[in-house]
Amino acid sequence: MSQFTLSHRSYQKMEGIHLDLRRIVERAIDITCTDFTVLEGVRTIERQKKLVASGASSTLRSRHLTGHAVDLGAYVDGCVDWSWPLYHKIAAAMKQAANELGIDIVWGGDWTTFPDGPHFQLSWQAYPL
Repeated sequence: MSQFTLSHRSYQKMEGIHLDLRRIVERAIDITCTDFTVLEGVRTIERQKKLVASGASSTLRSRHLTGHAVDLGAYVDGCVDWSWPLYHKIAAAMKQAANELGIDIVWGGDWTTFPDGPHFQLSWQAYPL
């Protein structure tokens, strides 16, 4: 059993995301060696446009718009820590959880253009909409 649990706030942030993605996050918190919090799930088009304008995102076709993506933040000493090595550990737990559950996910940290460590999404192939 993990030493970490999802907070009430993290569950609120997951409202509206696809059930399969929620199942992955819930399993990953049980097996992770690095605590994490849910930063964002479903996003409005207005927020997405602002993120693109600011350079924080590169697309208006974000999986966040449809509930097929979630951003996780490494949680260390009561604060979100943006150190890349922590996101590799979270990704390992998310990928293991997805594999155990037979769900196809994509980690933004694996992208060669615009790598996004906090971002996890259900694959377009398995979840085309």
